[in-house]
Amino acid sequence: MRGAQVKPIIIAAGGTGGHFFPAEALAAELMKRGERVVLITDSRSGGLNSTVFEKAERHVVAGAGLSGRSLGSAMRGVVALLRGIRQAHALMAGLNPGAVVAFGGYPAIPPVIAARFMRQRPMIFLHEQNAVLGRANRLLAYFSDQLALTFTKTEKIPAGKKTIILGNPVRPAIAALYLQGYQAPSDKIEILVLGGSLGAKVFGTLIPAALALLPEYLREKLVVSQQCRADDTPQAQAIFQSAKIHATLSPFFDNVAELLSNAHLVIARSGASTVAELTIAGRPAIFIPLPSAIDDHQRANADALADCGAAWRVDQALLTPQILANKIETLINNPQTLESAATAATTQAHPGAAEKLADLVQNAMAGAKL
Repeated sequence: MRGAQVKPIIIAAGGTGGHFFPAEALAAELMKRGERVVLITDSRSGGLNSTVFEKAERHVVAGAGLSGRSLGSAMRGVVALLRGIRQAHALMAGLNPGAVVAFGGYPAIPPVIAARFMRQRPMIFLHEQNAVLGRANRLLAYFSDQLALTFTKTEKIPAGKKTIILGNPVRPAIAALYLQGYQAPSDKIEILVLGGSLGAKVFGTLIPAALALLPEYLREKLVVSQQCRADDTPQAQAIFQSAKIHATLSPFFDNVAELLSNAHLVIARSGASTVAELTIAGRPAIFIPLPSAIDDHQRANADALADCGAAWRVDQALLTPQILANKIETLINNPQTLESAATAATTQAHPGAAEKLADLVQNAMAGAKL
């Protein structure tokens, strides 16, 4: 590990929490080491309420996806990206960064391309959170010096690309849960339901309905914490109340680390950050992959854990409340299965991912060979 550098380190991230949370974890680690961190993002990131980046220099540049449904929307996306590249280039010319670390998603495109064509080019690193290389990272791979991966088996990596497996950085509060241990449920059964940073509408009805179908002797032990869209909360709450299930519903939990620590079973989408956090915490999970995820990457993420016995994947198209209720009942009544899954989840964890990524960046800035 090296001391702080003179030149700033650009972090390019934005959009959903899957891209933003690991960027936040890296930023926290770099700032702890005394580095000057500068965030370049798009306008969508303001709603994530990052306390880490409140302490960093922040800049917003134009950005847009290129996968519009019409030629007109695609062209508007191209124009926005070109504008964002010009903005990022002008910004970084004044900053003279030593490195750019991009976390995928379309907000990362302008800073990376702009950095590649600077007169004094900084080192460029990409981080891929999913088990399938995202579309933006597939493009940006040709402009970068190295690609950091989360999964040993990651699909769609360009041939010959220099890679390193570091894992997915998680927030410090989650990182503290590593090797905390797991105790199977007994008198109280705590279930945590996470729908991803954008929520999951189908969870608002399907999961409460499934839990309501459990036998009374299990329902009276349940303590449910469910991420739920505000529009879906009244209906979900009504189902829980009718079934006499103690449930706390919220669009976003700011105490996820505490909830994970107490959880006996997690039901969730299989986004990259959720999967990484569950492996660090060592918690068994039922994954319901988002069917519309690009390149079906959530299925690949879920399978990475399911294949080693750390989780169970249930496809949304085949899911009914009764099927889910049967699965939950079987797991709760077999505590050894839950304990084995928790142990298996921990074997897939990459503790210290933020520290390792920070080391990689700092050492490269100091002249170390990649």
